[in-house]
Amino acid sequence: MQHKILYLLLSLLPWSSALAQNNQIDTTGSAAVLQVLSNQVAAWNKGDINNFMRTYWNSPDLVFVSGTTVTKGWEPTLARYKRVYDSRAKMGTLQFTNLKVSALAGDSATVLGNWALTRANDHPNGEFILKFRKINDQWFIVRDQTKQY
Repeated sequence: MQHKILYLLLSLLPWSSALAQNNQIDTTGSAAVLQVLSNQVAAWNKGDINNFMRTYWNSPDLVFVSGTTVTKGWEPTLARYKRVYDSRAKMGTLQFTNLKVSALAGDSATVLGNWALTRANDHPNGEFILKFRKINDQWFIVRDQTKQY
């Protein structure tokens, strides 16, 4: 009986290693995802919503969730950003903190973090969960779920 259990455990060992590897994003991938977010912050802080949106998957399947509002598609998401942040003053200065990158597979990752805007009269902030996919060797946000406190 002990031999059967030992045999079973040994036969599962290669699978456990493969599963562990699938749940790890390599440091290059993690750095690339964080660079996308750095590019996003830089574009936002220049007042450049178009370049900010280059970090999102340009697809009708992009999903952006803010509070109870769900926006589907790249074009509607761009239009929403331009409508809500129609002036440089409303955009303020963006900062991301507490970023945690986790892999779902070799070509997808999630990022949890906090966001904050510094504006003349207020300081809105909240948290987000971003789902990234690597498409044609580039990382893109394919789902953005953002909450304001």
